[in-house]
Amino acid sequence: MNKILAIANQKGGVGKTTTAVNLAASLSATKRKVLLVDLDPQGNASTAAGIQANEIKNLFNLFFDKTPINECIYKSSDGYDVIPGGQELIALEVAIRENNKQSFLTKELEGLSNTYDYTIIDTPPTLNQLTIEALFAASGTLIPLQCEYYSLEGVTGLMETIKTLSDKNLSSNRVLGIVRTMVDMRNNLAKEVSDELEKHFSNLLFNTLIPRNVKLAEAPSHGVSGIKYMPNSYGAKAYLALAGELIRKVEYV
Repeated sequence: MNKILAIANQKGGVGKTTTAVNLAASLSATKRKVLLVDLDPQGNASTAAGIQANEIKNLFNLFFDKTPINECIYKSSDGYDVIPGGQELIALEVAIRENNKQSFLTKELEGLSNTYDYTIIDTPPTLNQLTIEALFAASGTLIPLQCEYYSLEGVTGLMETIKTLSDKNLSSNRVLGIVRTMVDMRNNLAKEVSDELEKHFSNLLFNTLIPRNVKLAEAPSHGVSGIKYMPNSYGAKAYLALAGELIRKVEYV
């Protein structure tokens, strides 16, 4: 059964795409079949997956040209599958709103329910229609959060949005957990914010801390995940640990 997970945060620069790509690679390394959906018009997850931008098809083609979804799926350099993002998704976001085609993504992913074990959706750093599409489609949301005070501000709003969708029976989505990213515990502020999170969201926090790690930052320029680029790095080991924690949370309940 395909477990569809959104990686979302209204704030940019919190390690959302890094989490989506490395989590997809880590789950794939456990021999699970994984699809990464890049819903961000910047297409950074696609680049990090080694997908070349020329002549690719994505959800824009599926929506406007009725291209079958299987023709929009590409193989990443890490072995998981990818539906790429790109600038065309800006037009898709407008079209979904203007044509009242909400839950478009949900319907399309239903046809893949027996193909994958996990679908990871990387979302834009804003709460726009593409992000809402991801929240509609997903059964759970992971919120990457950098240990800085500004990062805390967007989390409550996102959690309230997910709860509202659920309360109105528009989605079965729930917050699976908060992932602390780019952590440097030598920094007093990081410690303080981490302590605040443990105080207020103890039941939602993943135990795994994702460190600030240069190898994770270098990997996308090589078109691979940190897991493949430098498997012995602290960052790669952290994402493998996060995948293990996620599997225990969603598969053994």
